[in-house]
Amino acid sequence: MSNSVGQRAFQNARLRKRQEADVLPLLGNALQLQKKGLLPEARAAYRQLLQLAPNQFIALHMLGVLESDAKNHQQAEILLSRAVAADPRSAEAHMSLGVALNGLRRHDEACESHRRALALRPNYALALSNLGNASVTLDIQEALACYDKALAIDGNLAEAHNGRGWVLCRLRNYDEAIASLNRALSIKPDYASALANRAVALQELLRFDEAIADCNRAVALAPDDANGWLWRASVWLQMKQMAEALPDCEKALAIDPESAQAHLVLGLCLTGLGRVDEALASFDRALAITPDFASAISNKIFALDFLADASVEQHQQARQVWWDQIGAKVASEAARSHDNSRDPDRPLVLGYVSADFNAHSAAFIFKPVLQYHDREQFEIVCYSCSSKADAATDEFQKIADRWHDASQWSDDRLAGQIRADGVDILIDLSGHTKGNRLGVFALKPAPIQVHGWGHGTGTGLPTIDYLFSDPVAIPAAVRHLFAETVVDLPCFVTLEPLPIELARASTPATSNGFVTFGVFNRISKISDQAAQAWSRILERVPGSRLLIKDLALDDQLVRGNLLARLATCGVPAERVDLLGTTLRIDHLRSFHRVDIALDPFPQNGGVSTLEALQMGVPVVAKLGNSLPSRAGGSILSALGLPDWVTDSEEAYVDIAVSRAAQIGDLDKLRRELPGQVRAAPACNPVAYVQAVDEAYRAMWKRYCSSDA
Repeated sequence: MSNSVGQRAFQNARLRKRQEADVLPLLGNALQLQKKGLLPEARAAYRQLLQLAPNQFIALHMLGVLESDAKNHQQAEILLSRAVAADPRSAEAHMSLGVALNGLRRHDEACESHRRALALRPNYALALSNLGNASVTLDIQEALACYDKALAIDGNLAEAHNGRGWVLCRLRNYDEAIASLNRALSIKPDYASALANRAVALQELLRFDEAIADCNRAVALAPDDANGWLWRASVWLQMKQMAEALPDCEKALAIDPESAQAHLVLGLCLTGLGRVDEALASFDRALAITPDFASAISNKIFALDFLADASVEQHQQARQVWWDQIGAKVASEAARSHDNSRDPDRPLVLGYVSADFNAHSAAFIFKPVLQYHDREQFEIVCYSCSSKADAATDEFQKIADRWHDASQWSDDRLAGQIRADGVDILIDLSGHTKGNRLGVFALKPAPIQVHGWGHGTGTGLPTIDYLFSDPVAIPAAVRHLFAETVVDLPCFVTLEPLPIELARASTPATSNGFVTFGVFNRISKISDQAAQAWSRILERVPGSRLLIKDLALDDQLVRGNLLARLATCGVPAERVDLLGTTLRIDHLRSFHRVDIALDPFPQNGGVSTLEALQMGVPVVAKLGNSLPSRAGGSILSALGLPDWVTDSEEAYVDIAVSRAAQIGDLDKLRRELPGQVRAAPACNPVAYVQAVDEAYRAMWKRYCSSDA
């Protein structure tokens, strides 16, 4: 027995010795191939070696790293787990395993691997940096602390400067983010990831040419990395260059089909092209990957506005998802009382939060509200959340008693400033539109919070107490579905008055000899259902034409896509005129070419409807069930034109056709309508804002008498 055991031991020892003699040259060869950058050959050499010695630590570790670098994270995890088992004391192996796990989006496990590496080597700067990478989606402040610790150990660690820059982007601190990313690129000039991340910060600062240049370099350096393509698509999209954005986005998705951000950007492209069902499917794919992706939830909410059969219940359920996934988590950590004096009659501090204090259509709606407040009763504080500043921004700064540029502030910092300013009533002007700060409203920094004007369809946040609207826009029968209490104004929107002389023109059919129908809305609002109705109108009004105006029509892809869709719906291209971007004064003068405006549906116009009426152009509107499909009816009813509104598609066509036959009546209405609009409380800024002021005071008195 003992002789047999001894013989086996002797044979095993000889086998190990022979294997070592075979393994060491193979290992040396593989390492040389890797050093020379011959990575496919190096991977093959490591695999050959592991057939001879399955537990050879260096081969397992190096091959795992190569697979991880090649984004084969599943294979990398298997190899690196074996490496860790072969040498549990290797800090490098634990860290490499953490990188692979992070690539698999298993962030908790990745953090644990990096912490094991740091337990073995406390001053391991690269492991700290990688722990930061794994922590970004779990605890962004922890991630920032990790990068700072790494840089305290090694100030020249480009990876930590890059990670720090990305986190600062997420925290909206774009100037400091660029400084960190510049430092990373000074150390590693061809660092594709840092270039892509810097493009994100530059885009947010509206430095589009520089952002595109960085993306171009990132794509050239790392064509197999989805981020360069993705962020370039995002910049193109913001520049309204749809023809460039769409293929870049599709390229990013081909590289990384599990990128939630890429599915989001694709959804935005599809929304811009009016392909709403496909856009919603893209947002849903993003949310299947990352259920708490705030931008995807908000953009899905916004896209639902364009869906013909979406009910009020569906709209509010989508908002509930935002609260469940985002808002409730923030609110549960931040519940604090307010120490504002509960004097019911004292002057109040109003805080307005918006990313649109600039030349934006929403600003035309809420500017008169800020302008005509009773300044003996209300102090106005504006929190501007966009890098865009122009002449309109200057006007808002003059209107405000206090002004804060919060475009690079985190939610916590903005909420802290609102409390420090003693704001009594905080007003959200964005809803779920781009640049919103709903995370701040979830923190409830003011005792009363209100939503109105900017989106006007409700937020779904229980921390927002009131929603400004009107009885047509939100009927009593559905108000129980809203998180906010609905407060009625003369109309859910208003508009700053236009110079009355601008509207002095005859209806163009008197000189043209034909009727021109106009659609001055975002083309994403043009549904097939509406286009089919317009086709029937053109067919029944001989010689009539359709004029469509939208800044997106500067893009040839968008123009071609729209004309093809209209043709499919029966609208002949030869009877359609398209207009793109113009100065605002020329935009308004374009109404001189229109006899009757056609409100799109299911999502109606807002500013475009009001502008048409101010310019003397009547609007035909179809009333639907959801809030976005009731905007036109609300405006026309508030301005004394209920006979231009119907809830039937057939009647919508009939109204347009019958009115087009009465050129004399159209001409008379065109002369009378501007004055009628100016006299109505909905578009008389003094009367409208008096109603707003009274509503704010009633809210405050209710708060003062409550136990809240």
